[in-house]
Amino acid sequence: MEFKLNDSLGFILNKTNTKLKNKLFQRFNEYNVTPEQWSVLNCLWSQEGITPKELADLIYKDKPNTNRILEKLETKELINRKPHPIDKRAYQIFLTNRGWALKEELVPIAIDLLEEATLGIEKHKVEEMIKLLNQVFNNIK
Repeated sequence: MEFKLNDSLGFILNKTNTKLKNKLFQRFNEYNVTPEQWSVLNCLWSQEGITPKELADLIYKDKPNTNRILEKLETKELINRKPHPIDKRAYQIFLTNRGWALKEELVPIAIDLLEEATLGIEKHKVEEMIKLLNQVFNNIK
């Protein structure tokens, strides 16, 4: 049986992800935000007050990696951590005014990159690709 790496879905997804992350890193560079930090900010723009564990689940990172990202964001004064009102062992994460202000700057950059990446692909095909990739993800248990 022959296996061609360049025809492998996993390899194609990985190289595409790497290229998208690198481009996003370049475009966010002037804002001093990495793609990993972007994912955290993006989650918090939708739902503040979540715990690091909840956030780790949302961004598909382990808790130590998520905590490292949170420390960087806190150093940059983009988030605050506050004690959890019920669970005294945990804390909740909230955006600062600076963290909220970045939304207006970063979201259009991310949208532009995705539009560039899907240039020449009909909108319904992009929607179908997203649906299919989510199905692939959900199939892997």
